[in-house]
Amino acid sequence: MIKILFICHGNICRSPMAEFVFRHMVKERGMGDKFHIASCATSTEEIGNPVHRGTREKLRQYGISTEGKYAVQLRKKDYDDYDYLLGMDTWNIRNILRIVKSDPENKVHRLLDFSKEPRDIADPWYTGNFDVTYNDIVEGCQAFLDYLKEHRREQF
Repeated sequence: MIKILFICHGNICRSPMAEFVFRHMVKERGMGDKFHIASCATSTEEIGNPVHRGTREKLRQYGISTEGKYAVQLRKKDYDDYDYLLGMDTWNIRNILRIVKSDPENKVHRLLDFSKEPRDIADPWYTGNFDVTYNDIVEGCQAFLDYLKEHRREQF
């Protein structure tokens, strides 16, 4: 089983969007049982809060529910528990490394580093644009899934 943790600042917009998009993507391809997928925050600001309304509404357009998801914070031990820790932007990566201390197994990446156009995913908390964020996350999740199929063939 491949264990993936999506991470953003508050765990209410981008990282839960990535969690549920990727979960939906692998389930549609009949591969849901090959993955453990979760998301968390680098900050404590939103801990215990539900997914942001904008993320919920955007995902609902595609028949994806975020029911039961509440923000949780990244813990140092998550580094040992997951195969991939995928941040949404450069600041997330810095904060992930601050929490986990080091990345000797090269598990920490930006989600869009797997795409043809590596870049940060803009935070819709500030931009208000959940459409752009959704498109970037779909691009990143598809690119990451392609990467896994190529580099972890034995599990597919």
